[in-house]
Amino acid sequence: MNTPSPTPPSSVRPPLVDLNALARALGQPTRWKMLRELSSGEPRSIAELAAAGGCRYENAVKHLAVLRRAGLVQQGRGRLYQIRPQHLPTPGVAEVDYGHCLLRLDAVK
Repeated sequence: MNTPSPTPPSSVRPPLVDLNALARALGQPTRWKMLRELSSGEPRSIAELAAAGGCRYENAVKHLAVLRRAGLVQQGRGRLYQIRPQHLPTPGVAEVDYGHCLLRLDAVK
């Protein structure tokens, strides 16, 4: 039986990501797979995310640009990408809280 994750108090909730941008960015299964890979909290290279998403490097760059513009990921040092730490309620758990919704990415294949 799945128990719901505890909801953080409103004073520590992550800032909301634009709901329309979120919906558009999540409309592609490749991006879900990339988010699943990033949900560990560790930065990943474009090549690693391309492999996780099952796409070519060039396509991964385009997918990451969509995710970045939507505010779902950020580019860190070098060409590494990560989910902003405030959106990861429990590091290492495949859940991402964007304010409007809690994405449970453990079932993403």
